[in-house]
Amino acid sequence: MTQDFKIPSEEELKARLSAEEYEVLRNKGTEIPYTGDFLTKTPDGTFICKVCGQPLFESTAKYESLTGWPSFDQAIPGAVTEKADDSHGMQRTEIVCSRCGSHLGHVFEDGPRTSTGKRYCVNSVCLNLDESKKPAPRAPAQADTEETAAEPTTP
Repeated sequence: MTQDFKIPSEEELKARLSAEEYEVLRNKGTEIPYTGDFLTKTPDGTFICKVCGQPLFESTAKYESLTGWPSFDQAIPGAVTEKADDSHGMQRTEIVCSRCGSHLGHVFEDGPRTSTGKRYCVNSVCLNLDESKKPAPRAPAQADTEETAAEPTTP
């Protein structure tokens, strides 16, 4: 996480991002469920922030949550910042890129109990995949309980 990173201006971002990407990343929008490029694709690599390129999630942390958005059970340490979000009459925890502050989605406590118990529910349009950054293999889970399939909750 480079300290000297300069966040592009809103004008630069509007020119570089699609209308949907800009709406989600900069205005806390949500992509339509079950439409994202990374919903079912899980090639090896590291998912990075579309705005600043910061590594956010390793492909080994991705799992199928049946919620309509890509889900991860853990973020790369220090990569995301959690913020209280009480918009839309709900109490949720928003996740943003810790480098550029772009909205990514939300984190919930209904993830796989066999690992962290967390579900980082992320909009595909917020991510790029760097296949050159291969993740280290994960250790097998220690718990012996079933995974949960969460109810759809907007990221």
